Amino acid sequence: MATLDFSEFGTAEKEGWSRPDTAESYAASLEGTAAQSVPELLRQARIGPGKQVLDLCCGPGVVTAGLLAAGAEATGLDFSPAMLQLARQNVPDAVFVEGDAMNLPFEDACFDAVTIGFGILHVPDPVSVLQEAHRVLRKGGRLSFSVWHGPTIPTILGDLFQVIGRLGDPSVQLPPGPGLHDYADPEIVDTTLTKAGFSDISQSLVQNFVETQNADGMVTLFMEGTVRGGLLLRSQPTETLADIQAAMSELIKTKYGSNGPWKLPMPSVISAATAI
Repeated sequence: MATLDFSEFGTAEKEGWSRPDTAESYAASLEGTAAQSVPELLRQARIGPGKQVLDLCCGPGVVTAGLLAAGAEATGLDFSPAMLQLARQNVPDAVFVEGDAMNLPFEDACFDAVTIGFGILHVPDPVSVLQEAHRVLRKGGRLSFSVWHGPTIPTILGDLFQVIGRLGDPSVQLPPGPGLHDYADPEIVDTTLTKAGFSDISQSLVQNFVETQNADGMVTLFMEGTVRGGLLLRSQPTETLADIQAAMSELIKTKYGSNGPWKLPMPSVISAATAI
């Protein structure tokens, strides 16, 4: 079977997250939502005092901060200089490294745990990331990673992509890449982690929420603070984007309550496993 070429997707993700305006918009608007997964992410990774932990795709350091608060020794890695700048400001006591999660600059078996907070969504080859996580883990070390849940349950992220699919210009397409919700699928997770050398595989659900007082601003939030959504939305014709914004505002008021402030569901899935 031919290997799919997702290199264009990888380039778009790296360039998008390396933009300071995107990194800062994410930190201002969605960081708090992502942070709601941190306690379960750390619990599943069995983080405690003295543990040596690698926080892959660390972004602005939300998970890294949680690791330090739990008494661990934390190293964060990300491919985005803009995110690393925020992380160093937010978590000055951690070590941060610019690097590629698919080709880690660390020796074998040098960490007790690896965490990945929503980062596996942004790489062209998630399988390589999980294999590298296994390589740098000591035997018995723990991996935990979070992804956004798919639209099989209520989620504002799923609502957005459904509206874009219904109203968006069909000529506007993302570069081919892994599915946004692939690693929320227990079958994909179990198969991939088992092949990578993990056992004791589990998944748990976290009920994350995006809080807003402005239903009209949700499209702008995702356009400015994400890469996949941002690419799709910024490339729409002006009138089409206005239609998407109006439809999202109406959907929020119809589905989640006519009056704000709104607490909009954006649930996540935490997968965890033990290196063998």
